[in-house]
Amino acid sequence: MNALQFSFIIPVYNRPDEVEELLNSFKALEGDFLYEIVIIEDGSSIDCKSVVETFKTDLDISYYFKPNSGPGDSRNYGMQKAKNNYFIILDSDCLLPPQYLSIVHSYVSSTYVDCFGGPDAAHESFTNLQKAINFAMTSIISTGGIRGGKASDAKFEPRSFNMGLSKKAFLDSGGYGIIHPGEDPDLSIRLNGLGYKTVLIKDAFVYHKRRVSWQKFYTQVHKFGLVRPILNQWHPKTKRITYWFPTLFMLGLMIAIVLFFIGYRLPLLGYGIYLIIAFILSLISNRNLSVAIQSILAIFIQFFGYGYGFLKSTFAISILKKNPQQHFPKLFFKNVK
Repeated sequence: MNALQFSFIIPVYNRPDEVEELLNSFKALEGDFLYEIVIIEDGSSIDCKSVVETFKTDLDISYYFKPNSGPGDSRNYGMQKAKNNYFIILDSDCLLPPQYLSIVHSYVSSTYVDCFGGPDAAHESFTNLQKAINFAMTSIISTGGIRGGKASDAKFEPRSFNMGLSKKAFLDSGGYGIIHPGEDPDLSIRLNGLGYKTVLIKDAFVYHKRRVSWQKFYTQVHKFGLVRPILNQWHPKTKRITYWFPTLFMLGLMIAIVLFFIGYRLPLLGYGIYLIIAFILSLISNRNLSVAIQSILAIFIQFFGYGYGFLKSTFAISILKKNPQQHFPKLFFKNVK
């Protein structure tokens, strides 16, 4: 293995303020490591070029502007332009804790892997809504804790808000595809098929802001649900019964409500106990009553958004035999080279 040289790949779309916060967190990184930062402006109407210029005396940054073709294609573009041999892909709405690069360097140096993912966490400066969404997306009671630092096996599917990829693995796999969201698990599955190992580095977390409104959060998780049956069709060996859980949660709750009104209260009581446990866990984790209350709403939105999307997509693809790209065109980016 050659000496590790990192290139941070960051696609951006109309978010100069986020880029400024992220670059400030780079300045606080611990350790004396050589790395570059590659910013790819994905056809933004509000660009971050002037923001990037203010950091060029402190950080090794390259800035590229290209027509809009989605985050996956923009990451590929950035990795093609990068100078180093190991890429770390971040979303622009992330912040790096000071120890981040030290942890990654130590792990990859001692236990080399060509692809890794790291979890995310809520920074103390985040809004209560952002903290509630973070809880719903990372808690063991809502997602099994996968996005929050739990992994059941070595075939972990890294997410591109915090993902490492060797140059060799990028070249062999061809990088990200045109689907979005879902481009990151698709890449992880293809890497596994090529014999590359993907792992979770539990301590290499980032602070991830995520969506800043309930509507945007619903739209995001609904798309996650739409995408998964498409990935299952592309990669049949990756199908899991767990992908049905949000749909079953949604349908089960509807049935429990109907049963409640005809005298069968036990099923709805079970849901109530589940929500009480979720509330307590969020309260312990965040130490904030408002966040704990909003966490319940976030879990409902997450399960209903994903569950409905998964059911709708499964019906269209498996029952009606629709072509995914034609039936769900908004999940596929055009203008991809």
